[in-house]
Amino acid sequence: MSKLREIQLPTSLKDHLVRGHPWVYRNHVPQSLHLPSGSWAKVRCGGWSGFGLWDESGSIALRIFSEQQLPDAKWLRQQVQAAWELRSPLRAKGCTAYRWLFGEGDGLPGITVDLYGDFAVIQTYMEGATALLDWLVEALRAVHPLKGILLRSRPNELREGDEKTQLLWGKPAPDTIVVQEHRLLFEVDLQTGQKTGLFLDHRENRRLVEELSDDRTVLNCFAYTGAFSLYALRGNACHVTSVDIGKGLSAAAEKNVALNDLETQKHTFVTADCFKLLDDYIQEKRLFDLVILDPPSFAKSKQNRYAALRGYTKLNAMALRCVSPGGLLVTASCTSQVSPEAFKEVIAAAGANSGKRIQIIHEAGHAIDHPVPAQFPEGRYLKFVVGKVRNRG
Repeated sequence: MSKLREIQLPTSLKDHLVRGHPWVYRNHVPQSLHLPSGSWAKVRCGGWSGFGLWDESGSIALRIFSEQQLPDAKWLRQQVQAAWELRSPLRAKGCTAYRWLFGEGDGLPGITVDLYGDFAVIQTYMEGATALLDWLVEALRAVHPLKGILLRSRPNELREGDEKTQLLWGKPAPDTIVVQEHRLLFEVDLQTGQKTGLFLDHRENRRLVEELSDDRTVLNCFAYTGAFSLYALRGNACHVTSVDIGKGLSAAAEKNVALNDLETQKHTFVTADCFKLLDDYIQEKRLFDLVILDPPSFAKSKQNRYAALRGYTKLNAMALRCVSPGGLLVTASCTSQVSPEAFKEVIAAAGANSGKRIQIIHEAGHAIDHPVPAQFPEGRYLKFVVGKVRNRG
């Protein structure tokens, strides 16, 4: 084994590292330093030291994995086991789809693993994480019996002709599998679906929507395969309109409705651009008792933050004009560049733009399978707000 490279960091970072923040940006390491991605390094800063994994590209040069030891296969398996035990309440409730590993939240920066029944889907968010895949596959298999382990590439990693997923171990996943969440069934596509098959981070938020939907008309924008809509239907909504522009999503949503023996006549799927459809509904003066907004991320970097804020403000203002007096707006943001406080400011601005006032009656972030370390606020990406909509007095 080659000698471990030592990297000395500016003492200005010491408090940051002592608190346990896992990232070291490239502008804090010597410009002349170049290592192969996936190389371990001993990191020193004042009296602090730790072990980090080097990335040759991207704004984050080092991710700190441990302060106590150089990570090895045994160490990684312990992290996977701890994450497994943390999710035991979900398994006790019969949930068969959840995030098993949430990167920095579970002490494994740059790596996520989603479990769908007997299949695990890995995603990496750093080039160097590929050096850990063999250990990770071994650890996943040791902790829980699996049929297959897949590696899912993110869109920016794909070249023309590349497959979204590749098999790392076991047998390939079927075209679709059925998973359970709070006694509802979902057919998911692990090969080509968005995210890794299902938007797992909204599990508890969907259940809240069920509780709010009784005897209400519901509009679910950016519905994907209808997860929020299923909960609303089970919650005895009068009617649910699901909207998404994606190809094939209408059939997938209707299949999920039928899979759960819900009343198909109470559900309509509209394949359309949500901004355009909301504008049409405003012109038609069409109102709903509950409007759900769960758009894709509007900002991948700080440079897009202000454009994202404008986009969220416009979207929420349009939706508010489609909410019946005394109705509810259920709105979310998965953009890490927008803080919870900034998102609430967006909602307030949207209310002003639409002549409405919003009483926030519920606010949530991440569920148990998306833990956020206290020392890593960047890990808090999900914002979920429910507001009662009132006319301005």
